[in-house]
Amino acid sequence: MCIGIPMRIESVEGTRAVAVREMPDGTIDRQVLDMLIVGPQPAGTWVLAFHGAARRVLEATEARQIDDALAALALALDGGEAAAPALDALFADLVDREPQLPEHLRQS
Repeated sequence: MCIGIPMRIESVEGTRAVAVREMPDGTIDRQVLDMLIVGPQPAGTWVLAFHGAARRVLEATEARQIDDALAALALALDGGEAAAPALDALFADLVDREPQLPEHLRQS
Protein backbone atom coordinates (compact mmCIF):
# COMPACT_ATOMS: atom_id res chain seq x y z
CA MET A 1 0.00 0.00 0.00
CA CYS A 2 1.27 3.46 -0.85
CA ILE A 3 0.41 6.52 1.21
CA GLY A 4 0.76 10.19 0.34
CA ILE A 5 2.31 12.37 3.03
CA PRO A 6 1.43 16.03 3.72
CA MET A 7 4.44 18.32 3.34
CA ARG A 8 4.81 22.10 3.58
CA ILE A 9 6.68 23.90 0.80
CA GLU A 10 9.72 25.71 2.15
CA SER A 11 11.26 27.06 -1.06
CA VAL A 12 10.76 26.71 -4.81
CA GLU A 13 13.25 26.64 -7.65
CA GLY A 14 11.75 26.07 -11.08
CA THR A 15 9.79 22.82 -11.13
CA ARG A 16 11.32 21.60 -7.88
CA ALA A 17 10.55 22.57 -4.29
CA VAL A 18 12.11 21.84 -0.92
CA ALA A 19 9.33 20.59 1.35
CA VAL A 20 9.37 19.77 5.05
CA ARG A 21 7.37 17.67 7.45
CA GLU A 22 7.80 17.51 11.20
CA MET A 23 7.76 13.88 12.26
CA PRO A 24 6.00 12.69 15.45
CA ASP A 25 9.39 12.14 17.13
CA GLY A 26 10.38 15.76 16.47
CA THR A 27 12.74 15.10 13.58
CA ILE A 28 12.33 16.97 10.31
CA ASP A 29 11.80 15.16 7.01
CA ARG A 30 13.09 17.38 4.19
CA GLN A 31 12.59 16.36 0.57
CA VAL A 32 12.98 17.87 -2.86
CA LEU A 33 9.67 17.43 -4.67
CA ASP A 34 8.78 17.54 -8.34
CA MET A 35 6.05 20.21 -8.70
CA LEU A 36 4.99 19.53 -12.30
CA ILE A 37 1.57 18.08 -11.39
CA VAL A 38 0.48 20.92 -9.07
CA GLY A 39 2.37 23.78 -10.73
CA PRO A 40 4.26 26.54 -8.96
CA GLN A 41 3.19 27.06 -5.35
CA PRO A 42 4.33 29.66 -2.84
CA ALA A 43 6.28 28.82 0.30
CA GLY A 44 3.97 27.73 3.11
CA THR A 45 1.63 25.79 0.81
CA TRP A 46 0.76 22.25 1.91
CA VAL A 47 0.95 19.48 -0.70
CA LEU A 48 0.32 15.74 -0.69
CA ALA A 49 3.68 14.15 -1.58
CA PHE A 50 4.03 10.69 -3.06
CA HIS A 51 7.15 9.13 -4.62
CA GLY A 52 9.03 12.44 -4.68
CA ALA A 53 6.28 14.44 -6.36
CA ALA A 54 3.62 16.82 -5.12
CA ARG A 55 0.36 15.20 -6.22
CA ARG A 56 -2.12 17.84 -5.08
CA VAL A 57 -2.41 21.01 -3.02
CA LEU A 58 -3.92 20.66 0.47
CA GLU A 59 -5.56 23.08 2.87
CA ALA A 60 -3.76 23.23 6.24
CA THR A 61 -6.78 21.60 7.93
CA GLU A 62 -6.75 18.67 5.53
CA ALA A 63 -2.97 18.24 5.99
CA ARG A 64 -3.51 18.06 9.77
CA GLN A 65 -6.32 15.51 9.36
CA ILE A 66 -4.11 13.30 7.20
CA ASP A 67 -1.27 13.57 9.73
CA ASP A 68 -3.73 12.66 12.51
CA ALA A 69 -4.93 9.62 10.54
CA LEU A 70 -1.32 8.50 10.00
CA ALA A 71 -0.64 8.91 13.74
CA ALA A 72 -3.79 6.89 14.52
CA LEU A 73 -2.63 4.14 12.20
CA ALA A 74 0.73 3.99 14.00
CA LEU A 75 -1.07 3.89 17.39
CA ALA A 76 -3.40 1.13 16.25
CA LEU A 77 -0.47 -0.94 15.00
CA ASP A 78 1.47 -0.45 18.24
CA GLY A 79 -1.06 0.00 21.01
CA GLY A 80 -4.03 -2.31 20.83
CA GLU A 81 -6.81 -1.45 23.29
CA ALA A 82 -4.66 1.02 25.22
CA ALA A 83 -4.63 3.23 22.12
CA ALA A 84 -8.45 3.51 21.85
CA PRO A 85 -8.89 6.82 23.74
CA ALA A 86 -6.16 8.49 21.69
CA LEU A 87 -7.73 7.25 18.46
CA ASP A 88 -10.93 9.22 19.11
CA ALA A 89 -8.90 12.41 19.56
CA LEU A 90 -7.06 11.79 16.29
CA PHE A 91 -10.36 11.36 14.43
CA ALA A 92 -12.16 14.27 16.12
CA ASP A 93 -13.71 15.29 12.80
CA LEU A 94 -15.44 11.89 12.55
CA VAL A 95 -16.51 11.24 16.15
CA ASP A 96 -20.27 11.69 16.67
CA ARG A 97 -20.85 12.12 12.94
CA GLU A 98 -23.50 10.07 11.18
CA PRO A 99 -22.32 8.54 7.91
CA GLN A 100 -24.09 9.99 4.87
CA LEU A 101 -25.03 8.03 1.79
CA PRO A 102 -23.87 9.43 -1.54
CA GLU A 103 -26.60 11.39 -3.33
CA HIS A 104 -27.19 8.67 -5.97
CA LEU A 105 -27.98 6.10 -3.23
CA ARG A 106 -30.43 8.23 -1.25
CA GLN A 107 -34.16 7.64 -1.59
CA SER A 108 -36.11 10.45 -3.18
